[in-house]
Amino acid sequence: MKKKIFLIVIATFSFLSFAFAQDYVFKVLINKGHNEMYANGTWHPIKTGALLKSGDEIKIAENASVALVHKMGDALEEKRSGTYKIDDLEKQVKPGKSVLNKYTDFILTKNSEEEKKNRMQATAAVHRGPQEIMLHLPESRYADVFNNTVYINWEAKIAGPYVVTITNRFGEVLMKSETSETSLKVNLTDPKLGAESDLLVFVGLKSDNIVSDSRLIKKLSGNRLKSIKKSYAELNSALSPESEELNTLIWASYYEQNMLFIDAITSYEQLIQIDPNNEYYREVYDDFLYRNKLKYPN
Repeated sequence: MKKKIFLIVIATFSFLSFAFAQDYVFKVLINKGHNEMYANGTWHPIKTGALLKSGDEIKIAENASVALVHKMGDALEEKRSGTYKIDDLEKQVKPGKSVLNKYTDFILTKNSEEEKKNRMQATAAVHRGPQEIMLHLPESRYADVFNNTVYINWEAKIAGPYVVTITNRFGEVLMKSETSETSLKVNLTDPKLGAESDLLVFVGLKSDNIVSDSRLIKKLSGNRLKSIKKSYAELNSALSPESEELNTLIWASYYEQNMLFIDAITSYEQLIQIDPNNEYYREVYDDFLYRNKLKYPN
């Protein structure tokens, strides 16, 4: 009898938990500007991750926007100023579960306040190694890259100019680039790089022999390339061409989940170029670097 009661309690709790989880219509994925939401009889500022229910409203300010994720996973972005009813916005959502679900959920989970707190606690006692120049590129097992554009970023204790060197696996120099910045955009289809599939990168000071550790950049091939192309096409077909920033953030999530960290870096760099003054984008970029051990606290 006790066992039966226990099972009933568990079943009831599970049902209520599910019902509560499905009670919302949208979650706020991106909030840009001084936007507001009307819920529980009052207006208050919109926050990333907030839940919007049937009967709620949002008010979008001038030169602002809100990106929302529907409970079935579809996403939409509203950039026009004005007041919108959540019930009306839901009518714009395509019926059925969206392929976007796993990527939007990933963004909200990884950038939740609880996740950030856990990340900060885990990295609080970690310090960068003794390197004078440290590349923000992953270790070799995560060196695969799908796209033709990559960003090579680094931290340095000494000011530049720097020299970025790219070699083949035999150590033959293919390209050298000088810059005073701590970032370099590289086109992997550049004729100087030839048809090499494996590239080694390191950064050094122009005026000294100080250099970083080398990192591998490996172009995708074989069955993994076929698999990524297939999932890439599925996600691309689900995205709205009018939502550049939202799409770019979703692509960053897609690449991270597929362990394509170099491609994720490119997406975050592109996101910041779209809106350089958006602190949220810089924050989620840093969170990505920290949780994947591509950057360490000072």
